[in-house]
Amino acid sequence: MSSVSPQERVQQLGPSYLQRRIRRVLTIVFGIDVVVLVVASVIAWRQRQVVDIWWDTPFDPTSYFPAVSIGVIILWAMLLIMLGAYHYRTFGSGFEEFRAITVASALTLGIVGFIGFLGQSTMSRGYPLLFFIFGTPALLVVRYIDRKVLHYIRKRGRLVHRVIAVGAPVAVAELVGVLNRESWTGYHVLGMCVPPAYLGAESSVVPMLGGLDDVRRVAIEHSVDTVLVAGGSYSSSADLRKLGWAIEGLHLDMLVVPSLTDVAGPRIHMRHVAGLPLVHVEEPQVDEAGGFGKRLFDIVVASILVVLISPVMLLIALFIKITDWGPVFYRQQRVGILGDDFVMVKFRSMVRNADQIRVSLEGENESDGVLFKIKNDPRITRVGGFIRKYSLDEIPQLFNVVRGEMSLVGPRPPLPGEVEKYDEVVHRRLLVRPGMTGLWQVSGRSDLSWEESVRLDLYYVDNWSLVSDLVIMLKTVRAVLFSSGAY
Repeated sequence: MSSVSPQERVQQLGPSYLQRRIRRVLTIVFGIDVVVLVVASVIAWRQRQVVDIWWDTPFDPTSYFPAVSIGVIILWAMLLIMLGAYHYRTFGSGFEEFRAITVASALTLGIVGFIGFLGQSTMSRGYPLLFFIFGTPALLVVRYIDRKVLHYIRKRGRLVHRVIAVGAPVAVAELVGVLNRESWTGYHVLGMCVPPAYLGAESSVVPMLGGLDDVRRVAIEHSVDTVLVAGGSYSSSADLRKLGWAIEGLHLDMLVVPSLTDVAGPRIHMRHVAGLPLVHVEEPQVDEAGGFGKRLFDIVVASILVVLISPVMLLIALFIKITDWGPVFYRQQRVGILGDDFVMVKFRSMVRNADQIRVSLEGENESDGVLFKIKNDPRITRVGGFIRKYSLDEIPQLFNVVRGEMSLVGPRPPLPGEVEKYDEVVHRRLLVRPGMTGLWQVSGRSDLSWEESVRLDLYYVDNWSLVSDLVIMLKTVRAVLFSSGAY
């Protein structure tokens, strides 16, 4: 690693241009959040009697409202700042932002209640409760909108981190592939610096800008704000320290990739043992993904949905029947948990002899894997095109869920012919029940490549949680309404 002279250490560079821009954006976000809190405070005060009627204690007159509300808003805003809700490194990341908002909101309610208890205040009980009930969801919704706007901007090349990657070409290529696929993260890799053994090698991913000793020079020349350290860049902790010293004073973010792609955050924990930062990775959650808790959730929710949407099912069945007087349902053999076959039920969206016609269409298959997909499939009926566009043809699968053959959320249910082509790794997707929806559904549906759909299914199997199921179900509603990737 190139050494840093004392003169260079003295010449400290300020925050990068991107950091300054993001902080200006976060100032606007903070202002919006304050407006949200003011509106929620006013609504809570006006509706406080809905809760106050349950207490017999007389309350102070409304003249106390301005002072109390301003104090609560200031406290809430300070806690949001202190807990990192406006930190530029977590802006747009999702979990950390929502966690900070939720914890700050809970602490605000607790502190206000504690102060009221100690001071034996006769202030309205309804006001702080309703303020919390209205304010917290409002802040979360506004932050979700902020994230989506940020992701939209980043996908169009703005507010993007300028990055150089450090490491072996193979490791950098894998890293670049992930970042290009998830462009909303906002990391644009300009080039890479490689260990001496790889200097002069050809790279088809990003330009090779130098060796490990050139990191500081390359960072300055290309005005980068982030250094991503991938695998193969260092052989000891001393090398990593030297890399940190090399970019000292440049105010760059140095991110070390621990070769844990496709491992969910909740499975990763940091442990410090004798000065060593150890990364503890929990074992895959495949047992929980097929366990009793998930099964109970499936039965309850699927049963409720069957009752609620039964009128819609009857209407769809009527339209399908009068189209060509053929059968309403389409039954097809699929492979379920542990390779057990079952009959999956869907509303029929194709002509009655669709399976026979498929043989003549094999040459038009647009899939790059074992799936069979045609964007403008001639077998689809007019009614079928509509119900497929909005995934209404899949509603009868709720009965498969109730019977235990499927789950509300899980990997895509494969055909027996597809399973015969699986390799050993892909068979892991059969360790849990297939789902009516899943990561494949909310990440592009039919637009996904075979490799990408497999990756998402395996990620789900290994990183399952009930929270992730709820998030996927909510995202499914959005994917269905906008009919993204459906054909």
